[in-house]
Amino acid sequence: MKLTVIIPVYNEINSIDILLEKVLETNVEKQIIVVDDCSTDGSREKIIKKFKDKIDNIILHERNQGKGAAIISAQKYINGNYVIIQDADLEYDPTQYKLFLNEAKQNKYKAIYGSRVLKKDRFSNAQNFSHKTRIWGNLFLTFISNLINNQNLTDAHTCYKMVEAQLFKSLKLKEKGFAFCPEVTTKLSNLGINILEIPINYQGRTYKEGKKIKAIDGLKAIVALIRYRFFEK
Repeated sequence: MKLTVIIPVYNEINSIDILLEKVLETNVEKQIIVVDDCSTDGSREKIIKKFKDKIDNIILHERNQGKGAAIISAQKYINGNYVIIQDADLEYDPTQYKLFLNEAKQNKYKAIYGSRVLKKDRFSNAQNFSHKTRIWGNLFLTFISNLINNQNLTDAHTCYKMVEAQLFKSLKLKEKGFAFCPEVTTKLSNLGINILEIPINYQGRTYKEGKKIKAIDGLKAIVALIRYRFFEK
């Protein structure tokens, strides 16, 4: 079973080479698509110099458009059986790809999410989210997502979303920024796709370390949930 790994990159000079080495070392059949979203810190140059002969597809945006736009750019190049999104920082652990693929083989799910909170005490896990306010924010947004989409997820906004490739390619994605996450979750719900959650390792970073998502993105997530549930299915 082949896994397509989509890696959106924007100004990740301190982690991109480490992350790509980790992905390359994973013992799964894979296609790696890296989309540099017009990095200005040297990330793009490092990717091309060190990995151009190791990565299947490198897509270079000529202007910064956002995480969702990077994923949309990668959609047409997908040739795996499943697709997973991998942030270019080191918050998510590529060694866990096998967990996702094993679940897909055993349970035939078309969508599997890696939950940062499943089977964990939410507050003892606070250090992994870098701040307790992020835990409360994630809980609130997941509650709203579940309410609107009639789901029962513990972590609707996790980066680690693995979706069957043909299904993923059929989604007409529109969101250019972080609202890509609620858009996908809502569109899967609209199609009646059940989402399996599995617990994953997660080590969140701080804004000083390069965290990019902001409070305004939470509001944009709610707008996206309403938009794709009730107005643009």
